[in-house]
Amino acid sequence: MKLKLNYIKLPILLILVGFLFGFAEKRNNSRKVSEVKVQFVTGENLYVTEEAVNKLLIQNDVAAAGIDKEILDLNRVESLLNNHDMIENAEAFLSLDGKLQTKISQRKPIGRIVGNSSFYLDRNGRAMPLSPYYAARVPLVSGIDSSNVEKAYPLVDYIQKDEFLTRHITGVKRLPGDKFELEMRKLDFKVYFGKADNIALKFNNFKAFYKKALQDKKLETYKKVNLQFGDQVVCTKK
Repeated sequence: MKLKLNYIKLPILLILVGFLFGFAEKRNNSRKVSEVKVQFVTGENLYVTEEAVNKLLIQNDVAAAGIDKEILDLNRVESLLNNHDMIENAEAFLSLDGKLQTKISQRKPIGRIVGNSSFYLDRNGRAMPLSPYYAARVPLVSGIDSSNVEKAYPLVDYIQKDEFLTRHITGVKRLPGDKFELEMRKLDFKVYFGKADNIALKFNNFKAFYKKALQDKKLETYKKVNLQFGDQVVCTKK
């Protein structure tokens, strides 16, 4: 009888051990990050890719699938991402199903500085390196370097926010005395802007001139358009 009882106890013991092992394993897995999910707020990963973000986190040993949640430092994850040259803002959090989720806003270039060095000017007026993944279609800005990007920022920023100007202006050149000259798409005349002041007034005058010259079919007859006087447009014919 005792022998039979021992035979019965052994399977029960094995089942109990298996249950406890499975429970412990499940509990241990629930303490680990199940997946790292990268989300770009604008829906476009133009200047930095999902693969690049994952690689950055893994190489710095801050986040990867399988890492224990207790040692995951969300502040460090956010700090690492926010220090990336192509990221404007990043947020990191854990979802209820154990996924590490990151929401990333990329920096947006509004102009490309060309000359001895080449880089972007972003929408916050800061220098931004070129991306190996994507080249932005923005006006080329010359006569500027990383030490004086603020000189061109108000002008380039205004152009970027205006649909008409973005469509027609392809270049911004800084001249001596912090004055500027603009290059037009498909037109061979230069636009002398002068100093980056009274920007709205000067561009409103230019739009009025452009509309009238287009109606009169005279756009091709000019070699220079001067906006520096603010209250008027002075044109020089070919």
